[in-house]
Amino acid sequence: MALKKLLWGALAGSLISLSALAAPVEIAGVKLDDPIDLRGTTLQLNGAGIRYKAVFKVYVAGLYLGKKSATPEEVAAASGPKRLSITLLREIDSNELGKAFTKGFEENTSRAEFGKLIPGLVRMGQIFSDQKKLLAGENFTIDWIPGTGTVITVKGKPQGEPFKEPEFFNALMRIWLGQHPADWKLKDALLGKSA
Repeated sequence: MALKKLLWGALAGSLISLSALAAPVEIAGVKLDDPIDLRGTTLQLNGAGIRYKAVFKVYVAGLYLGKKSATPEEVAAASGPKRLSITLLREIDSNELGKAFTKGFEENTSRAEFGKLIPGLVRMGQIFSDQKKLLAGENFTIDWIPGTGTVITVKGKPQGEPFKEPEFFNALMRIWLGQHPADWKLKDALLGKSA
């Protein structure tokens, strides 16, 4: 009888810890599922945090990878699908967002690489300007899918054709993980270095 109770206790403990592993992470009221499925591949939340501008919370970002990565170089080199998920915490004008992306892109990309990626950047800018504004609680994702390219999904709808060049996705990630990131604390959080 004691053995039976011990086994049931162990089983219940295992189930509780498994459900805890699958529980979403919550930051500023935004729930980030962990793990997620991206086109048949399980990705885990590498890290997540809040983008601040001055004292204002702008958005929650979460980075999903196939395995944990602690440096920007590991993220860039990681094979398989990857996702950056962004959920707005305040209303933002899409042109303002596009300008911030362009600035971050430019500050973290060599001139030669930037020149090659301008057509993709212009196309991405158009995706966001078509939205006019994004409201608090709305989400967009930037996915790298091998064999397909970079897919930008806004409010659950994929936007246009994928961006084929792997360099484009890595250049986008440098907005958050580069030498001049949008927010240093968010960079550390995405790399799993802080909450």
